[in-house]
Amino acid sequence: MPRRTKILATLGPGSSHDQGIRDLIIAGVNVFRLNFSHGTAEEHTQRAETIRRIGKELKTPVGILCDMQGPKIRIGSFAEDKKIKLSEGCTFTLDSQMDPELGNQDRVYIAQELLEDIEQSNILLLDDGRLTLEVTEKTHHAVTCSVVQGGVLSSKKGVNKFGGGLSAKALTEKDKADIKTASALNTDYLAISFVQSKEDIEETRSLLSAAGSDAHIIAKVERAEAITDEFLPGIIESADGVMVARGDLGVEIGDANLVAVQKQLIEAANSANKVVITATQMMESMISAPTPTRAEVFDVANAVLDGTDAVMLSAETAVGDYPVETVKAMARVIEGAEKHPLAQRSKHRMHQTFQRIDESLALSAMYVANHLHGVKAVICMTETGFTPLLMSRITSSLPIYAMAQKLGTCEITALYRGVVPVPFDTSNLDPSEVNHCAVEKLREYDAVSDGDLVLITKGDFVNVHGGTNTLKIVRVGDVIR
Repeated sequence: MPRRTKILATLGPGSSHDQGIRDLIIAGVNVFRLNFSHGTAEEHTQRAETIRRIGKELKTPVGILCDMQGPKIRIGSFAEDKKIKLSEGCTFTLDSQMDPELGNQDRVYIAQELLEDIEQSNILLLDDGRLTLEVTEKTHHAVTCSVVQGGVLSSKKGVNKFGGGLSAKALTEKDKADIKTASALNTDYLAISFVQSKEDIEETRSLLSAAGSDAHIIAKVERAEAITDEFLPGIIESADGVMVARGDLGVEIGDANLVAVQKQLIEAANSANKVVITATQMMESMISAPTPTRAEVFDVANAVLDGTDAVMLSAETAVGDYPVETVKAMARVIEGAEKHPLAQRSKHRMHQTFQRIDESLALSAMYVANHLHGVKAVICMTETGFTPLLMSRITSSLPIYAMAQKLGTCEITALYRGVVPVPFDTSNLDPSEVNHCAVEKLREYDAVSDGDLVLITKGDFVNVHGGTNTLKIVRVGDVIR
């Protein structure tokens, strides 16, 4: 049975060569992340071309996600790029009027716009929460802090305020230029960092459209404000999916609150028929070790049981020593977790009504698939990938084969939980042959045998957007029309 939860892996210096990408796809990567915080437009374009070429050679549709850098909510640099050590109880100042490159033991640069959101008694967290400072005094250009939790501090480390509240626009000028690059390389997904409201999504979609792209937008939830009732519903509604970005989010809300928030975000995204990615430090130890820790195994497994579509690897595959081993280990953990009954049952929308015909057909098909003995697969013929997305919200042990002719649709569905993308050209087929050829395609995958039942959903007119209106049950080996 195909693995249902997908693996999203970041490319970097250690994995961007042809053989590295080929090995990662074979190991189980479904979507590659291009991190625009590093590298040039030319490097990202070359990586995208290599992914497409090798995916085609392996006959495996693989998606591409371009991840925007977002605002730099960071301190400045220390003179000669030295590191300093802050001890508990000492005083340290963040100053907007000093030279951004000449930080010292006593003070370091911070942007004025960030300073405006900081007040006396606020708790500031530096370097992903490794250092904690309490603001004791504020002037118009600086804040003086008492070190609550000390440690080593180096240049350009991130700054968070506990509870959130550091305002910076989600889209920078660099991001706007990078959106054009992402569009030019035909990205399938575009992830926006530090999303604060639905307006960030709407602006991104407008810029993508102007650049000629209809890429799906993933909102990275990493600000405390983003998970509030004021902003989260709008973010989920406006985006095509969300990423539970646990690094900055955990710093701002506290690790103790992160577990519940992860589960809430995954549930909210699934309920809204949106894709969801769980990210950050999932197998961090494998950057330098060939096997994961038990804690990492359980972290990945819990995300699977929570209902995430995909789990993401960052430095593990970008710069780690064991990128292929990491993907293989993650795939094994996912497959183990998916054997649990919680990963095979669903009550999604059991007591709700529907507004769309294709939505009713999609969820009806999955209900039949889960309850009719003998069903081995679901075929979903799709133009945009929307119907298999709806199907994938239903927890099931059965694979959903998204058969698509339109360029890019298979790559989009590569991220959806439980969906196997299958390129399927029907342009030269008579309508009476389509169902038979679709089932024969599954034979090529060794997915079905004579006597198995297969569900087929499609529209009366193949390759028409939003036209799914037919559900048929066929038996492999019979005459199929």
